[in-house]
Amino acid sequence: MLKLYGFCVSNYYNMVKLALLEKGLSFEEVPFYGGTTPQALAVSPRGKVPVLHTEQGFINETAVILEYIEQSQQGTPLLPSDHFERAQVLALAKEIELYIELPGRMCYGEAFFGMQVPEAIKERTQTELLLGFASLARHGKFAPYVAGDSLSIADVYFLYSVPLACAVGQKLFGLDLLAEMPAAKALLERLGENPNVQRIAADKEAAMPAFMAMIASKK
Repeated sequence: MLKLYGFCVSNYYNMVKLALLEKGLSFEEVPFYGGTTPQALAVSPRGKVPVLHTEQGFINETAVILEYIEQSQQGTPLLPSDHFERAQVLALAKEIELYIELPGRMCYGEAFFGMQVPEAIKERTQTELLLGFASLARHGKFAPYVAGDSLSIADVYFLYSVPLACAVGQKLFGLDLLAEMPAAKALLERLGENPNVQRIAADKEAAMPAFMAMIASKK
């Protein structure tokens, strides 16, 4: 059986978890926070989550895990069979990660954990987020899903990246980054009604107190 290593508060962990659930695959969740101990690095080369354990060994990096699941497992497809359409989905997913998730992540400390982020980094984050959301508005179809008429890997990235980035935009800059994208807002509501998404949200809520206690202990 596949084993998913990580923790329920991680958005990247939840991307893989949703893909596994949507494909209807059996898997076991293994609590794993990563780190730099020899034991952690034996599982994940950079000590990060998520990691997928297969019969052949460990696979790290979310994008690689998602493609592995799609290529090696049965179940509901999360990528089109047409090569061009497949490339469009993967490009959208990569754009969301590079131009929305990663810029927003630079300010997670201040937005969510009460830390102070240098003004220069905040200025860069604001600029990058505005550019990233403009790119998503141009490339995303939202018909009704990000890349078209069916849920795909692009939606997995969208769901677990965009709300966090929007929270950063609202809390730190007073910006509604989806103000000009009503179809994107509607999609977030639609995805929120998905039973698998609701299950993941409940698991995250249950895990949050212990996670916040761990963060507090490291301050």
